[in-house]
Amino acid sequence: MVQEAFWQTKTLQEMTHSEWEQLCDGCGKCCLHKLIDAEDAEETVHYTDVSCRMLNTKTGQCSDYANRHQWVPDCVVITPEMIHELDYLPTSCAYRRLAEGRGLASWHPLLHGGDREPMRAAGMSVAGRVESEDEVADDLELRIVTWPLRDVD
Repeated sequence: MVQEAFWQTKTLQEMTHSEWEQLCDGCGKCCLHKLIDAEDAEETVHYTDVSCRMLNTKTGQCSDYANRHQWVPDCVVITPEMIHELDYLPTSCAYRRLAEGRGLASWHPLLHGGDREPMRAAGMSVAGRVESEDEVADDLELRIVTWPLRDVD
């Protein structure tokens, strides 16, 4: 008998901390600086190609995930309770996809034994596409990009 995957049988609130963490595909998009157009009635979110200083821009992974709040106190901890409030998460985000009832994307690492290569091949990772906030002197409005909004099933 084949056991169904936890993300297919549990609600986000029923998942253990370990299961919740496994849902993160590690794309790094949530670590990008975003600009919110407050003059727009919909408060449109614009992504930039500038990342948090903790993001390893080559791998797209946080360089000190366990201690990130020590270095970046305002780093957002994504929880099941707040997932519907985080409208700035990209539509490709597994947390958002599951909260919206869409299931995991075909490239998600959980569907490939933890391998992140399908995610990278689908163009979903920020790895190699961004610069750290410590390296950027430009005005963020000049760094707006649209590729993080791409959602590939």
